[in-house]
Amino acid sequence: MGKHYKLCAKVIFPNGEIRRFEEPTKAAELMLETPNFFLVNTRSLQMGRRFSPLNADEDLDFSNVYIMFPMKRRNSLVTAADMGALFLTAKRSAGRGGAVQRIMPAPLQVEENRGDETEEGKTETKLKLEDIEEFSTPEFKHRMSMCRSKKPLLETIFEETIWDGEGRGAGTKDGECCMVI
Repeated sequence: MGKHYKLCAKVIFPNGEIRRFEEPTKAAELMLETPNFFLVNTRSLQMGRRFSPLNADEDLDFSNVYIMFPMKRRNSLVTAADMGALFLTAKRSAGRGGAVQRIMPAPLQVEENRGDETEEGKTETKLKLEDIEEFSTPEFKHRMSMCRSKKPLLETIFEETIWDGEGRGAGTKDGECCMVI
């Protein structure tokens, strides 16, 4: 018999945590939990187009993946960096099992009676950027140093005047300007 998967909605939080919701959940509940962030269905993300955030009263659809972005990005375009972070999260998630995972270190916050245990009693996995092969420090720094500058190269434009044989600019009368190329 094949593998049995429960229907659930997955949400990628700003700190890299992936949570599964097996019960109907409204977007407002998650936005209250992480203020100044909005939810986006990953199926609606297309590079070069604007984010389409979920309304607060919308339910999360099962078998969909949602990601949270800062509110200041609400009217901006989806970039390659946004998609890269999503693909990196998906790659890490596919390689490991478990309900709660992290792809980046969480911000330092001191909470009482929590430690590294989640509500379900499962330990969270925390990854560091140095632990990821693609971002090994010397190679990553070398790649960053080889990137081209976005500054345009400005060169001086040299103009030449066209003179006829009589010492005037071509096609001009006495006292008029000469033609410049």
